[in-house]
Amino acid sequence: MPYLTSTAADTASTGAVLGLGIPGYAHPLLAPMEWGELTRPGTPLHWVVLNVSGDASGGPGTRPDPRCLEAAGRLRNAGIRVLGHLDARYGARARGDLLFDAQRYLSWYRVDGFLLNRCPTERAILPEVRHAVTTLRELLDGGHIVLGHGTHPYPGYVEHADQLVTFSGPWSDYRWSQVAEWTADHPPERFCHFVHGVPRGHLDEALRIARWQGAATIYFTDRTDRGGRTDPWETMPGYWDDIVSLVGPGVSE
Repeated sequence: MPYLTSTAADTASTGAVLGLGIPGYAHPLLAPMEWGELTRPGTPLHWVVLNVSGDASGGPGTRPDPRCLEAAGRLRNAGIRVLGHLDARYGARARGDLLFDAQRYLSWYRVDGFLLNRCPTERAILPEVRHAVTTLRELLDGGHIVLGHGTHPYPGYVEHADQLVTFSGPWSDYRWSQVAEWTADHPPERFCHFVHGVPRGHLDEALRIARWQGAATIYFTDRTDRGGRTDPWETMPGYWDDIVSLVGPGVSE
């Protein structure tokens, strides 16, 4: 697959409004400070993912959760977009099960869209994903759809979602990563990068990479996955105030 040089990607990203996408903190009972910080005025948020079950295969739970209802309500009242977490299981999830979870998110938490985590990347599965996204948009009467590939998928996926997560992984991979050439045909607002294990001393470098590669929605953290044993996204970065300051004051979309 051909790749952009950093100079070309930087040109493509000129004028992008950089902001934060929150992949999903731990349950508000376990992470009250994290959820509270999200409504602080001036925080440059694009959206926040609500994952009631709290893991990669999570969803809306089996009944409305009072603390999640409260957290989602505060975000909506602050004008912040809330996305429900849906697990696509790399294409193995039955569409009916996916839509069942989506309806619960809408009925209970009034979400504004969805993140389809572990979304497949292959061309062959694109028609199934397209069908699912079309149905989700009908349920939402529009809404915001993010496909959580975690890597560059077949280019056709970009035509059927508002945003794609084209990187999700450790800093050790991100700092040497390259961007697929086809992404230059689309504005940076279409792409998201989630990076864990970013040392404070490399935060400026990580932000430069995101800009060079044309990703307008980012989330960087110094937390790690400890070899896959923990979720690096469930707690706030130790340098939260620094990253909010570096990304700059933003307006929630």
